[in-house]
Amino acid sequence: MSLFVKGMIVGFCLAAPVGPIAAICVQRTIARRWISGVVSGLGAAAADAVYGAVAAFGATIVSEFLITEHEWLQRVGGVILLVLGLRLLLMKPIERVASNGNGGRGLVGDFASTFVLTLTNPMTFVAFAAIFATMGIGAVYGEPILTIELVGGVFAGSGAWWIILCTGAWALRRHFDFRRLTFINRATGVFVIAVGLVYLFVKTSAEHSPTIPIPERLRAHTPTATPS
Repeated sequence: MSLFVKGMIVGFCLAAPVGPIAAICVQRTIARRWISGVVSGLGAAAADAVYGAVAAFGATIVSEFLITEHEWLQRVGGVILLVLGLRLLLMKPIERVASNGNGGRGLVGDFASTFVLTLTNPMTFVAFAAIFATMGIGAVYGEPILTIELVGGVFAGSGAWWIILCTGAWALRRHFDFRRLTFINRATGVFVIAVGLVYLFVKTSAEHSPTIPIPERLRAHTPTATPS
């Protein structure tokens, strides 16, 4: 199995569990338009690819920073979730307009919000490191093409999940009138706020990050010890 396919499997599986980002993507798809939800999902996929690259390279400095500073990163993510949740809770659905006057800026904001939010969850990196170690996936600085192939697969797999999710939500949009959209906004807002409070006040353990083994066919090109 190629590294790209393995990366797709990892990216899809890590993106699939329903969480605050999934709720935000569905809400944006139904309340706005399909592309808004998809771009939001691609922001999360891009962040997954960043963490996948760090885990694949075994970049010691970055990984140590993510592990040692995970608490304040988690707090930042909690604050972002609280802000997004409050906006959803207080927002009233507006009718979609055909005009794309603010479409560019709106899509950039959709992408950036989920990208930053995903990056503030260092447990994503730990999850990638654990899965890569389990699957025997590794890369070294001397083999950047293999790492690009793997990370490209992670992005493709994660992106595929968000497209599937948002397409399903878009297909069901006609079943939601103004009252139901208001309920969706508020329910999503409450859920996102609840997760934000967990991020703020519940500590997660990220003291030990699994090492990433290097495949035997690459070990001869490794100038230093196995990256951690």
